[in-house]
Amino acid sequence: MKMYKVQQKKIALERIKGLFSFASQSFNLNPIRSHRYIQLAKKISTKFKVKIPKPLRRRMCKNCFHYLQAGSNATIRYNKSRIIITCKDCNNIMRIPAYNIH
Repeated sequence: MKMYKVQQKKIALERIKGLFSFASQSFNLNPIRSHRYIQLAKKISTKFKVKIPKPLRRRMCKNCFHYLQAGSNATIRYNKSRIIITCKDCNNIMRIPAYNIH
């Protein structure tokens, strides 16, 4: 039974990565579809208890679950001690510590 759950989590993680890649490809043509891909990835991660990897987590808004692309629906600012990502759809602010930025 345990191996079955491990396989399920691997498949879920692959699907999450695939949905993020589909979202990045289709954002310029249809942003609503890319937002839906991110919502589906979030549902899969909660259903199978799989963490979304950090690089992918930074590409989504944690408030409205929209795909974030710098310049179009997100602004990225670099401060001394953190990276500030602002979602233009819901005005949510994400602050990420930045240790190696000079």
